[in-house]
Amino acid sequence: MYSDHGTGRGTAQLVTDVVSQIGRILRKEAALAKAEVGENLSRAGLAIGLLVGAVVLGLVALGVLAGAGVSALVAIGWAIHWAALAVGGGIVLLAAILAAKGIHDLKPKRLMPSRSIANVKQDVALMKEQINA
Repeated sequence: MYSDHGTGRGTAQLVTDVVSQIGRILRKEAALAKAEVGENLSRAGLAIGLLVGAVVLGLVALGVLAGAGVSALVAIGWAIHWAALAVGGGIVLLAAILAAKGIHDLKPKRLMPSRSIANVKQDVALMKEQINA
């Protein structure tokens, strides 16, 4: 068995230290991944809130603003059908923008703990490098 005369540590001790460090690193990475997933779930909750807001906004706006907007456009000389189309189209556009943002934030790629995965890959590469050295 190899023994490092400078430190008095043998190969078995070095292997034990490496295994211990790997365990410590993996525990820390697991804690980081858990925190990152928690953050991502919070973001998903916000995204769902945005979607609900889009639906509520769309329904309320269609009821309240549509009537007022159509009336205003008719009062300045628009034909009622053109006034209704212009107001309804604007409200639908706003609701679509909110819905698109919410759907974008709910994509699985955005919910993955990507920083933790990258850190684990880095740690594994570093450990392989140290083992091969």
